[in-house]
Amino acid sequence: MEKSQKILHLSVLAGVTLLKSGAEIFRVQETMERILEAYEIHDYNVYVISNGIFATINEKQPDHYSVVRHVPLGSVNLQKIDEINQISREICEHRYSLEEAYPKLEAAEVIQEAKAGTMILASGLGAAGFCYLFGGSLYDSLIAFVMGLVLQVFLEQAGRRRLSKFLSYIIGSMLVTLGAGLVVSSGLPVVFNHIVIGSIIPLVPGVSLTTSIREFFNGDYISGSIHLIDALLTAICIALGVGAAIFIFTSMGGSLL
Repeated sequence: MEKSQKILHLSVLAGVTLLKSGAEIFRVQETMERILEAYEIHDYNVYVISNGIFATINEKQPDHYSVVRHVPLGSVNLQKIDEINQISREICEHRYSLEEAYPKLEAAEVIQEAKAGTMILASGLGAAGFCYLFGGSLYDSLIAFVMGLVLQVFLEQAGRRRLSKFLSYIIGSMLVTLGAGLVVSSGLPVVFNHIVIGSIIPLVPGVSLTTSIREFFNGDYISGSIHLIDALLTAICIALGVGAAIFIFTSMGGSLL
């Protein structure tokens, strides 16, 4: 493989890792372009959307070369984004040769997400914190904490079994809503609405919605639309799960007051 082709593949590797980790489109495209220019590739075209990368170098020369990558939408991993950003800065400062840069990017690509136990605890704390923020009492927050733990345990298991994201969100929101309903019907001094609102917060697509807005402002309308649709579908799934759980619970004679 010629040197220019290796440089393009290095740039695409950085872009794919960023895109998989939930980085904004302008960040992905700028990073790829800066890496190409750092290795003295000036005749290039890079086009990035939410689930794909198209890159070409030396279009006007006999050795022109193109790379196309499909990148499915993935979960956000800020650690990977930060690591790739740092490596790209160091590449632009000419700290790494082409042979040295590859292992750095490959190591960043395989950085593991937070451990399951950490995610479960964070989900519980997030649910409890938002429950209290939205007016819940300490009792409400305690129940929301437990519901948050249960929700993340379910999501971890659903992920291992490769259950559809949207189906996971419907079942997960149903699970915590039914749990909140059982607690309220037991007579404890808690408020159903506060518990449910806090418990479903870990499912809320805040990052996707924020990313879509930023991409609209940056003029990336296709990518912005993709992230917006993803956020809206996720919100609909959460609403369906909560609504179905309330319907089931009240149909069986349960009281949520």
